[in-house]
Amino acid sequence: MTPQRAVEILGLGMTTAVGLTAPTTAAAVRAGVSLRRETSVLDRRFKPIVMATVPEADLPALTPALDATPGLTARQLRMLRLGGAALRESVAGVDRVARIPVLLAVPEPHPGRPPVVGPGFLQQLAAQAEVPFHLERSRVFPQGRAAGFAALEEAIERLASGSDGYVIVGGIDSHLDLYLLAALDSEDRIRAERVFDGFIPGEGAAFLLLSSAGRGERIGRSPSARIDGAASAEEPGHRYSEEVYRGDGLDLAFRRLFASTTGTVQTVVAGLNGESFNAKEWGVAYIRHRERFAERFTMEHPVDCLGDTGAALGPMLVGLAAVGIQRGYRRAPCLVWCSSDCAGRGAAMVSGV
Repeated sequence: MTPQRAVEILGLGMTTAVGLTAPTTAAAVRAGVSLRRETSVLDRRFKPIVMATVPEADLPALTPALDATPGLTARQLRMLRLGGAALRESVAGVDRVARIPVLLAVPEPHPGRPPVVGPGFLQQLAAQAEVPFHLERSRVFPQGRAAGFAALEEAIERLASGSDGYVIVGGIDSHLDLYLLAALDSEDRIRAERVFDGFIPGEGAAFLLLSSAGRGERIGRSPSARIDGAASAEEPGHRYSEEVYRGDGLDLAFRRLFASTTGTVQTVVAGLNGESFNAKEWGVAYIRHRERFAERFTMEHPVDCLGDTGAALGPMLVGLAAVGIQRGYRRAPCLVWCSSDCAGRGAAMVSGV
């Protein structure tokens, strides 16, 4: 496989249950802070569902135009409020944003349900964030947790070819949706008093401003870290498939990533959310690629603090890896990976600059 050309991270933005900016989120995760709380939503046993949500008072109000837009679901409205501030943070002080596209990871639809976001979502995000990015060259990736890595792959290709000078890769999601919570509860997937193999639903947004090496100075930015490569793949035997679950999808994502990057992995930032399902495929992928890992590598899973942030998780974990590497408390190179509920699997390698 042809080696990918590394790209640099010039800007970060995050909104999470533990922090309203990238620095505060990174500090909270490093300190092990977790802000899980009982919600007003009851499960089928009439017990409050525990979630990691952003307090309502901390979310910015919708712009008047969006507030008057008919047809937006409660989940879409919350995602726009989560994403606006994070996108704005990632490009703060950058001129000519109108030339920069956004490649956005969004939720995958629950089986049998329609797409979570509509064709106008990117334009609505631009309005909420008050960031006039290049809409025509922007697109969404509706594959859930692993979608951010597919977006990173495309961003690296665009930057390497010169078709774009800068690209924003981001993700937004929220589990605070009554239908989604009811479906997950019926499948015993939400952590509860009698459910141990489950996860804490969360929400959040994360954005990365990327460029090829050396272009940061043109917009007055210094890189915090670099992404050496990204890869995505599909798992035939995913959670909602009838095929045998072998863990081949994450293995293939690792194989593609390792074929295009060098170095021995010192830290793993994993998208594990507390469910055993994806832990099994991590074990398969690690054993098949053990030679690429340091003997005493560090394993981290920030969902313990953040809750499961869904489609925002990939860009969020890459951003957290970058902050830790830049500040010297996380060893590089750092392998970041996530698995979606359906077929998507993805991974990226983050290093210092």
